[in-house]
Amino acid sequence: MFVRGDTKQNAASVTAGLSWLSIFRLGLVQASLGAIVVLTNSTLNRVMIVELALAAVIPGLLVGLHYGVQISRPLWGHRSDIGNSRTSWILGGLALLAVSGTAAAASTFLFEHSFAGGLLAALVAYALIGVGIGASGTSLLALMATKTAPERRASAATITWMLMIAGIVVTSIVTGLNLEPYSHLRLVTVTALTGAAVLLLSAIAVAGIERKPTTDNRPGREKPGNFRESVREVWRDPEARLLTVFIFLSMLAYSTQDLILEPFAGLLFAMSPGETTQLSGVQHGGVFVGMALVGIAGGLFSKRRPGLMKMFIVTGCVGSGLALGFLAISASFAPFWPLEANIFLLGLMNGAFAVAAIGTMMILAGGGRKANEGMRMGVWGAAQAISFGLGGLAGTVALTLGRWATAQDGTAFAIVFALEAVLFLMSAGIAMRIGSGRPERSRSPAYAGPPAVPAE
Repeated sequence: MFVRGDTKQNAASVTAGLSWLSIFRLGLVQASLGAIVVLTNSTLNRVMIVELALAAVIPGLLVGLHYGVQISRPLWGHRSDIGNSRTSWILGGLALLAVSGTAAAASTFLFEHSFAGGLLAALVAYALIGVGIGASGTSLLALMATKTAPERRASAATITWMLMIAGIVVTSIVTGLNLEPYSHLRLVTVTALTGAAVLLLSAIAVAGIERKPTTDNRPGREKPGNFRESVREVWRDPEARLLTVFIFLSMLAYSTQDLILEPFAGLLFAMSPGETTQLSGVQHGGVFVGMALVGIAGGLFSKRRPGLMKMFIVTGCVGSGLALGFLAISASFAPFWPLEANIFLLGLMNGAFAVAAIGTMMILAGGGRKANEGMRMGVWGAAQAISFGLGGLAGTVALTLGRWATAQDGTAFAIVFALEAVLFLMSAGIAMRIGSGRPERSRSPAYAGPPAVPAE
C-alpha cells in the first residue's frame, strides 16, 4: 500500500483545491469541445455520405486524420507547462477548433464543384481540428489536475465527461432542429454560431480558475525542461509508462466496436436502422450510469477506500471483457438473446473504467519530480487519440477479413468481439500493476493521505 506520509507535511503541500462549482465550470469547457466535435464527426459525416454522395471512406479518413494529428498533444501540453497561462491554450485551441470546424462545413460548397478542391480544404480543416482539440483538451485536463484536490479528481472527471456527453446531446438536438430544411449555407451558419457560442461560454467558465491555488506546492519540485527532456522524464517514470500502455490497449478495445455494433444488430438480430440507433442510446445510457456511479462513489468513499478507483478500473475492464464475450456468444443464439441488456452492461462497464482511468490520469499527472502535468496529459491523450483512430478502422478491417475467411457473418462478428474481450482482459492485468512498486521518494502529495490509486 502507499505510505501515507507525514500529515503536517501533506497539509502544507496540498491545498483544498477547486470548489464543486469551479469543477462544473471547467466541465462546461469540455462540453464545448464535444459540441463542436460532434458536428464534424457525426453531422458532417452524414452530409458527405448522403447529400454529397461521397464514398464512406472519405469522412472516415478525415475523422482518422484529426485523431492522428492529436499525436501532437505532448507538444501542446509541454507548451502549457512552460508558459504562463494554460487558459490561453485552452481558449486558443477552442477558437481554432471553432474556426476549423466551420471551414470543414464550408468544404461542402467546394465538393459540389470540385472533388479535389473540396478534399484539399477538408484535409486542412480536419488537421486543424485535431490541433485545436489537442491544444485545448490537453491544457484543460492539466489545469484540472493541478487545481483539483486528489480526493475530488475522480468525481471531477465524472462531472467533466458527463457534461461533455450532455453537450453532444444538446448540440445534436439543437443542430437537428436548425438544419431543416437542409442547405450547405445553413450547415455553415449553424456550425459557426455554435462555435461562437461555446467559445464565449468557455471564456466565461474558465475566467479566474487559473489564479486559484495549486494543490501541489512542493517546494523542491523542479520546473520542466525543454520538450525532449520533458518527454524523456515522463517516459522514464514506470507509472507514467505503464498508464500509457494501459490507455492505449483499453481505449483500442473500447473503440473497436464503435462502427460494427449497429451492423451486428441489423444483420444478426434483424433490427431496423431506427432500432439500432435506439440500441446505441441504450449503450450510452449505460455509459452515463457507469460514470455517475464512479463519480458518486469517488466523492463519498475515496478517503475511506484508497483503492476505489483502481477497483473500478479493473472491474470495468473485466466487466467490459465479459460483456463482449457474451456478445460473441450471442452470435450463435441470435435473435434469441437479451441484446439490450447485454449492450447496457457493456456501456455500464465501459463508463466505469473510462472515467476511473481519467481520474487516475489526473492523480498521476502530478507524480513527477518536475511540474510537467501538461506533458503527462499530452502523452496519455496522444495514446488515447491513436487508439481511437485505429479502433474503428481495426474493427471494420477485422470484420471484413473474418467474413471473407469464414463466409459467415455470425462467426466474423464473434471473432472481433472475442478479440476485443481479450484486449480488455489484458488491460485489466496491466491496471492491476498501476501503483505497485513505485519508489516512495518520487510520489507526489497526491499519493499521501488518501490516494485514489493504491498499490497492491
